[in-house]
Amino acid sequence: MPQKNGTRRDRSLIPGTLSIRLFGRFRALWRGREVALESRSARALLALVVLRPRPWIRDAITAEIWPDAGYGSSARLRQALWLVRKGLSRAGVNPAEILDIDNDTVGLRFGIGVDVDVVRFEEFVRRRPPALEAALQLYEGEFAETLGLECLASRREYLADLYEDALASVAQTRLASGNLDGARVVATTLLDRDPLREEAHAVLIEVYGRGGSRSQVHRQYRRLRSLLARELNAVPLPETNVSYMVALARTAARSAGLASEASGGNAPATTTSRSVGVS
Repeated sequence: MPQKNGTRRDRSLIPGTLSIRLFGRFRALWRGREVALESRSARALLALVVLRPRPWIRDAITAEIWPDAGYGSSARLRQALWLVRKGLSRAGVNPAEILDIDNDTVGLRFGIGVDVDVVRFEEFVRRRPPALEAALQLYEGEFAETLGLECLASRREYLADLYEDALASVAQTRLASGNLDGARVVATTLLDRDPLREEAHAVLIEVYGRGGSRSQVHRQYRRLRSLLARELNAVPLPETNVSYMVALARTAARSAGLASEASGGNAPATTTSRSVGVS
């Protein structure tokens, strides 16, 4: 409760860390112990509280969790708060050490240690240089996808865009370092999410050019060309065409080398002029 002079009760630093995972399945932990929350509303409430550095007005957070509830939503908030307190107690912490609640507001106590995967993901992406490999490890699913919070939809889309851009950059970095399997995995993950990401197709074309077959190179390029034509009425970028021709030339040269080895070095030289055309 607020004190008579209008100041809030003491918010001294509480040791320990509250860890919240919002990518994919929601998880909450206190010092490594699971905080089991028995309803989606309780999970949504804790998520909103940890994502905002200042306390929520009760009516505001209620409207975010139950936008169409109208009369009776205050009772729903009390029930959700009771479930959050219950989960914290079972994890071995006094809820009053974590939550700062009065008749008007709901928030976290000032100075409480909070580790949120979404916050760390954004920090990794913003670093200069960015720590994209570390960022990818945190993205275990869409942001807050199980919480039913429409108020987080725009942030979910923003984070998904950051994730896909990180996948594209990591695929290029792994390819440049010679990590072909790693580049292939990340590029494929990106294409599973957005088949029109041309840079991911280009990475796969180069991967197959360095360690695959001519048919793999051509199949990947043909898939890209078909998608662009059907979905965007467009053609591959010039740099993608160059990657395609270089990849075909590499596969032809590799085949010629293998043939030469098999024949004891007496195989005739082969030409790749037909192989490198963009058809």
